[in-house]
Amino acid sequence: MTLISLLENSIQHYGSKPALAHKPKGGTYQDISYTELGESVDAFSKGLTALGVQKNDRIALLSENRPEWAITDFGSLKVGAVTVPMFSTLTAAQVGYILKDSGSKIICVSTGKQLEKVTAIRDEVPTLEQIIVFDPIEGKCPEGVIQFEAVCELDGQGIEVRNPSDASEEDIATIIYTSGTTGDPKGVMLTHANFIFNLEACKSLIDVSDTDVLLSFLPLSHVFERLGGHYVPLFSGAKIAYAESVLTVRQNMQEIAPTVMLSVPRLYETMHDRILRAVQEGSSLKQKIFHWGVSVGSSVSSAIQKGKKPSAILQLQQNIADKLVFAKLKAATGGRLRFFVSGGAALPQSIAEFFHAAGILILEGYGLTETSPVISMNHPTQWRFGTVGVPVPGVEVQIAEDGEILTRGPHVMKGYFNNESATAEVIDGEGWFHTGDIGIIDEDGFVKITDRKKNIIVLSNGKNVAPQPIESELVQSPFINQILLIGNERKNLAALIVPNFDALKAWATENNVTTDDLATLLETREVQQLIQREIRSRLTDFADFEQVRRFTLLDKEFSQEADEMTPTLKLKRNVIIERYGDAISEMYPEDA
Repeated sequence: MTLISLLENSIQHYGSKPALAHKPKGGTYQDISYTELGESVDAFSKGLTALGVQKNDRIALLSENRPEWAITDFGSLKVGAVTVPMFSTLTAAQVGYILKDSGSKIICVSTGKQLEKVTAIRDEVPTLEQIIVFDPIEGKCPEGVIQFEAVCELDGQGIEVRNPSDASEEDIATIIYTSGTTGDPKGVMLTHANFIFNLEACKSLIDVSDTDVLLSFLPLSHVFERLGGHYVPLFSGAKIAYAESVLTVRQNMQEIAPTVMLSVPRLYETMHDRILRAVQEGSSLKQKIFHWGVSVGSSVSSAIQKGKKPSAILQLQQNIADKLVFAKLKAATGGRLRFFVSGGAALPQSIAEFFHAAGILILEGYGLTETSPVISMNHPTQWRFGTVGVPVPGVEVQIAEDGEILTRGPHVMKGYFNNESATAEVIDGEGWFHTGDIGIIDEDGFVKITDRKKNIIVLSNGKNVAPQPIESELVQSPFINQILLIGNERKNLAALIVPNFDALKAWATENNVTTDDLATLLETREVQQLIQREIRSRLTDFADFEQVRRFTLLDKEFSQEADEMTPTLKLKRNVIIERYGDAISEMYPEDA
C-alpha cells in the first residue's frame, strides 16, 4: 500500500461523495467530489511529468490550506516525487533555506504574496526550475513561473505517469522541516509506510467514516494536520472543509457544522476565555446559573471518568444545564461535534475538564514530526484528562533513566535529510527515538508529559524546574494571557507575562484604576498587586523553589509575526529571552 493506492481506493468507494469543500471570497462553500479530486490529481500529475519531474524530485509547497494543496500533494506522490511543505508564515530567507537544503526542483505557491518571497531568493536556489502559482496572475507570467491551471492543462497525450503499483511503502513521501525553535530546521524524512502505519493505528482507536465532516484550519504543512486532518479523513470517505483563515474559524464552524475537529490548545483556551468574559459581563443571576451548570456538568463528568452512570436526578439536572448554560457553546461549534482532538502543545487539564462538563470531549494526543506523528492518544473509549493517552497499537514507549520519553516502532522517521549525524543523535543503536520530552507512564499505561528536556530550568542551587506545569497553571488566570518562565542559573524564578488586556482593563475600570495608557496601567501598584495575588493563589500546590518571585508585564503579545512563536503557537524561548534581555536583567539586579 502507498498513499496514492489508498486515495484511489477512496475514489472508487466514495466517487460522488464530497471530499473537499472551499469557500471562494464573497461566496459560499463549494464541494469537490472524490471523483473530481481524482481527476484533478491525475491532470496535475501529468502536468508535472510534462515539466520533467521524476521519481524522488522534491516539490515544495508554500500555501495556506486549500484544495490545490491536497491536489499538489497527491499529484506529486503519484509521479513518485517528494513533497516539501512549508508554513505560509515563513519569511523569504526561511523559504530560501528550506529550498536549498532540500534541493527542491519545483515550488508551488498560493498567492502573489508568497510568489514575492520565492522571487526574492530564487537566484540563491540553483536547483529551482519552476514556480507554480495557484491564484491567477494578471498579465503574462514571468519566466519560470506557470499557473496551476496551466499545469493541469498541459497536453497529456502520450504522457505516462508512474503507476502507483511501482511505488514502494519505503519510498519517501515527504520531507517536513521542523519549526526550528533553536538552530536551523532539519528535514524529517517520512515514508509512505510511516504515514500508513500511523493512520491505521489511529483509525483503530477513533472511528472516522464517510458521515464525518472536518473543518481544517491548522496548517497542512504541520504533520498533525497532515495526518489527522488530511490523510485520515480522505482515506475514510469523510469531507474536509477548509476554513477561510484562522480569524474566521468561529464563523466557519457554524457554516460547516463539523463532526470532528483538530486544533492546538490555543483555540480551546480562547473559547474558554470568551465564555468566562461573557459570564462576568452578565447579571448576578446569570453568573449563578452558569456556575451551577458547570458544577452539574463536572459531577456528570466525574461519574463518567469513574466508569459510573450518572444518577437519574443528575441526568435531569444535566438536561436543564444543557439548555440553560451550554446550548450556546454547542451551537457555536455547529451543533454536530462528536469530539475535538488536541495536539501540538500541552492542553491544560482544567480546559479539558471544563469542556467535558459542557458535554464536549477533547481528546489529547502526543507525537512529533519525527514520529509521523502520533505516539500516544486518548480516544473515546479510553481517556484520562491531564495525560496524552496510551501508546497507539504497534508503538513502544519507555522512560529513560533521566526521565526522557523514548519510542520505537514503524512510526519513527527514516532520518533527517542529508544529516546523518543529527539522525544518530536522536535514534540510538536499538532503534529508540529520543523525543526530548520529559514524562512518566502511570500504572494504567497513560503517558503524561511534564516538559521539554531542553526547557528544564536549572536554578543556581541545583534545583530542576519544569516550566510547563507552572505556566499552564498560571495562564488559567483570567488576567494572564501568555507567560514565559525565566531562571536558568538564577536564585529563583521570574516571569515575562502578557496580561489579558481586555480583562485587565475591565478590572481597572471596576476598581477605579484610571489611565488611558496601557503601559502606564501595567506599572500601577494596583495591577502589580493583582497579578502577584493571582500568582500566589495559583501556585499553592507547588514547591517553594517553584514559586515565581518576580515578574515583568509586557504591553504586547508574543506573536508569529515577531518571530516569537512557531506556526503551531509554541513560544520560542531563546528568541524571547534574548529580545527581552534588558527586562530580565532588571528582575535580577543582584546579578548585574
